[in-house]
Amino acid sequence: MNFQVTGTGLNKMKVDSPQAFLGPEEVEEAEDGQLLEPEAWTTYVERRTTLREFLTSDLSLQLLKRHHARLELLKKCSYYIEVLPKHLALGDQNPLVLPNTMFQLIDPWKFQRMKKVGLAQTKIQLLLLCDLLEQLDLGRAQLDALLESPDPRPFLTGWGHVERQLVDLSAVMDNFLAMMVPGRLHIKHRLVSDISATKVPHIRLMLSTKMPVMFDRKESVAHQDWASLRWFVTIQPAAPEQFELRFKLLEPRTQQECTQCGLIPVAACTFDVRNLLPNRAYRFTIKRAESYTLVYEPWRDSLTLHTKPGPLEGARPRWQGLASRPLSTPTDR
Repeated sequence: MNFQVTGTGLNKMKVDSPQAFLGPEEVEEAEDGQLLEPEAWTTYVERRTTLREFLTSDLSLQLLKRHHARLELLKKCSYYIEVLPKHLALGDQNPLVLPNTMFQLIDPWKFQRMKKVGLAQTKIQLLLLCDLLEQLDLGRAQLDALLESPDPRPFLTGWGHVERQLVDLSAVMDNFLAMMVPGRLHIKHRLVSDISATKVPHIRLMLSTKMPVMFDRKESVAHQDWASLRWFVTIQPAAPEQFELRFKLLEPRTQQECTQCGLIPVAACTFDVRNLLPNRAYRFTIKRAESYTLVYEPWRDSLTLHTKPGPLEGARPRWQGLASRPLSTPTDR
């Protein structure tokens, strides 16, 4: 039995029509549905719902934005080789497995070669992450356009192709997440030189990351002839770190002013740079100090500060601003 809807201006619409269950924004879609058989219409709606759920959960815009932010952070990280024993029993006190002792056993030339391998692997990994994220962006844009299209054919005769897209994008996402964590370095040659030790541990090399060093832009300020600088690391390391602070005067005006630059080793997250010129712009950069295990550090934070004018700069001469005295005229006596 069919029931007519009255009092809404749609009295010719029937309850068993697909339009009866849709909002105003989907009227056009429902009109297309009237051209489909009921079974085909049901399949069409179910598959559209599946696609919409995939785009709002597994491949949402918010998720992709977070991944973009994480990738930008990885591009600013420092990458190191971490030397670990391949098999270490819990509580093993063998002095040969201590990091410092293991470095003494490793052939320095072979270790430098492995650092080059780690550098290449890190660069390739970052490039692959960019490529995978680009695939996710493109795939989402294609599926979103498909969802907005009124054409029902991709959801009916072409649904197999859409399903393959969903499976492929899910695999790309899995690869992206797995590659976000630096992996193991594969050793093709023996790193430990032949020594007389009776027991030499098997060594494995891992790539590890440290969060970038960044200036605290609220706390870093310039004064008249000095600057107070503060910086931080998002995740504080377990052991204190060494940093390199560089400063340089921008647009020097004389040969002597060209010497207003330098590199300062710092063992803290704060430093005051003295003997600066007033009313001038300086660029400061901060990075971790070079270490034996450093593989790749592509980025360093920079900050430009302008020192305040000196007490005499900008001051007007005393004669300026004084009203000129009128010429005196002789008086009659």
